Amino acid sequence: MPADHDWLDSDAGPVVRPYAMTQGRVAPAGDEFDLVAFVVATVAGTAPAPGLPPEHLALVGAAWEPTSVVELASKLDLSIGVVRVLLGDLRSAGLISLYEPPAASQPHDVDVLKAVVNGLRAL
Repeated sequence: MPADHDWLDSDAGPVVRPYAMTQGRVAPAGDEFDLVAFVVATVAGTAPAPGLPPEHLALVGAAWEPTSVVELASKLDLSIGVVRVLLGDLRSAGLISLYEPPAASQPHDVDVLKAVVNGLRAL
């Protein structure tokens, strides 16, 4: 008869730690990308390679239409760090494309940011 544990919650279902999903990696493969970058599956309508882990398959399945990195994390209930690492894997495998909005790749205007901070302080 198995021992009852206070830390075990049968309602939670199977739990996989983030480091297990990413194999201990904390940064995506290849170039960095912005959190508002759009993710699109490269070959719509076809199933990706059968050997992919379920989280990778879920990301490809959710990216048939352009979706931001942050939205994917929310839809799949995964941490943003895990999603970034998994998207790096998928990009390296050629299963997704990432498109950054032009505003995300341009540096922010310091004067505008200072005006926003000053306006917030004035409230």
